[in-house]
This record gives sequence, C-alpha cells and structure tokens, in this order.
Amino acid sequence: MPPLPLEGIRILDLSRVLAGPLASMILGDLGADIVKIERPGLGDDTRGWGPPFDARGESAYYLSVNRNKLSVAADLSRAADRELLASLIAGADVVLENFRPGTLERHGLGVREMLAAHPRLLWCTITGFGLESPRPGYDFVVQAESGWMAITGEADGAPMKVGVALADVLAGKDAAIQILAALAGGRRGSRHVSVSLLHSATAALVNVAQNALVTGRDATRWGNAHPNLVPYQCFDAADRPLVIAVGNDAQWLACARALGLEALATDVSLATNAGRVRDRDRLVAALAARVRTAPAAQWIAALEEAGVPCGVVKPVLEALRKVEASPLTGVAPMAPGAVRLPPPRLDEHGTLVRAEGWGAFAVARR
Repeated sequence: MPPLPLEGIRILDLSRVLAGPLASMILGDLGADIVKIERPGLGDDTRGWGPPFDARGESAYYLSVNRNKLSVAADLSRAADRELLASLIAGADVVLENFRPGTLERHGLGVREMLAAHPRLLWCTITGFGLESPRPGYDFVVQAESGWMAITGEADGAPMKVGVALADVLAGKDAAIQILAALAGGRRGSRHVSVSLLHSATAALVNVAQNALVTGRDATRWGNAHPNLVPYQCFDAADRPLVIAVGNDAQWLACARALGLEALATDVSLATNAGRVRDRDRLVAALAARVRTAPAAQWIAALEEAGVPCGVVKPVLEALRKVEASPLTGVAPMAPGAVRLPPPRLDEHGTLVRAEGWGAFAVARR
C-alpha cells in the first residue's frame, strides 16, 4: 500500500457519539493514528445504540464511525488516567473533543493549559451551539432549530427531520476540514479551532438561506420538488418512483421529447426555467400523468439517452450494492483513504497504549 497522506499524524480523540468520531475516522482513513478515549464500562454512547448489534455485540451505529482507531478506557476522576491522557496529549498533533464547557478544565486538561504547555498542539472542539453554550448538541434538536425541519416534508405536512443525523455528519466533516486546514497551514493563526452543529447546519442551508435573505420571505416545505427549478422532483412510474432533475433549458427540451411530450417541448411559455416555475402545476401534472404509464426502467433509458439527469429511488440495500461496504467497517473510504483497522472493542488496546504510548500503533498494525 502506498503511503497515506496523514501518516505520522497523531490524533487523540476524546469525543463521542457521531460528529467527533466521524471526524477522527475520516482522518484515520487518511493515515492518521487515532487513539479513542472512552468511559470505562460503558464506552462511547453509541455502543448501546441498538439494535441492531453484530455477532460480537457491537452496535451498527458505533461500527459506522469508528474504524482505524485504538480504544482505551480512561476515567478522568482517576489520577493515573489523567496522567495517561496528559502523556498522550504531549505526544499528539491534534486533540479532538466535544466535552461540555469546563469539564476538561476541572481535571487540569483544559485547552488553554494544554496549548500553552505544547506549542505544536492543535485542538478542535465540537459543540452543539457554540463554545459558550452548555446545551448538549443532539442532531434532532439542531435540525429543529437550524431551519431544516421547517423546509423538510410535504408542503401541506408536518415539519420533518432528515432521515440521517446530517447535522452531526456535516459538523464532523467540517471538523475534519478545520483540522486539515490547520495542519496544512503549519499551525498559523489560532491553534484552537471549533465547530458547532448549529453553524454547520445553518451554513448547509446554502441556496435556501440565500433565497430567504434576498427576498425577506421565509422558506417553506416543497416535499420532493425544488423551489427554484422545474421539473426537479419525484414522479411515480408504473412500478416504482423515479426522479427527474432538469437543471437548464436544453435539458428541459430533451426531457419533454424523451417523454413524448412534444406539445410541452414547443410551448414557448415553458422555454425558460422562470416560465416553468410560474407554470409549475400544469407542467408537473402533465409529466406525472405521462410517467405513470410505463415502468421506471423505460423512462430512465429514454431520459439517459437524451442526457437528462434522472434516477430511480433505491432502498438502502440496493444503493449499497454500488459501493464497497462491509458489515464490520462500513462504507469504504474513497482513495487515498484506506481501512487499516476494524472498529475496536471497548478498551481493546488499553494495556498496549499504557505500555507503549503512541508506539502502540506500530504494534497494532503488525
């Protein structure tokens, strides 16, 4: 295997649940050495978030974001464990944590103290609502307060959360980006970077946020339709749902002709996207009536031949057939990432790390 980009980078992961563990897993996939610190006896909260559990008793949730790490159980209330953490921090390039404000400070491991003691150390804090807020950061709450639930769901339905903990996922990716930027920048600027679930979620509103800022009107729910593009939504074929995503006027002409709707293709009032948005109801009704007359595969073939973005709505197992995925290590990273170690059992490497420190990785990979 060729060298990975982050080989030799040491990251002490004091985080738990999803955003922090995902961030450290991304960095571990890229070659960084990750030591994951967990509570004795209980471990990461997600170890108990099941069923489902695998044959070893590990939850699928935990397995999804914890490969390429060593696990050590440590209790901040024990002097020996605080000494272990201080030693690991001294040898680390990055500390990643999502403790409530003041927790690490009460145990002599606060960010200011550690950064002062170790001039090359980078520190990344993940919070729910910012560094000054004591509120616990749970994805569902953030989806509610970031505006996501207000714009998700059917137009005449109730507010709806996204089907995955996406605020956590985005915050985890943002944290990985922050850490990579700090490493690439040679530790210029602040060595304490932070990410909040709320900021990651509101920033991810992108064009929806900009629509509201430009118009002064609040965003609404559109179900599977798009506020700015038509047709750009889900339709029911004779056997299963499919999506059609027309992004420009040329694609619209190709779409109408591929579906055999020549009258719509030659309708000058629909020639521009702005016209199609104004006449949304008539156009969508015509497409819906046409699409339901034949199986999805027939329409997909015709639309793809015409160069129109489209796809069938796949259940998860069908979608996973198109990627490399494992019940133990999850969806494989894209190159140059690599799966080097399976998700660890609780304290699986405790004895090794206590004896070898950061040298434990060389032993674990043999």
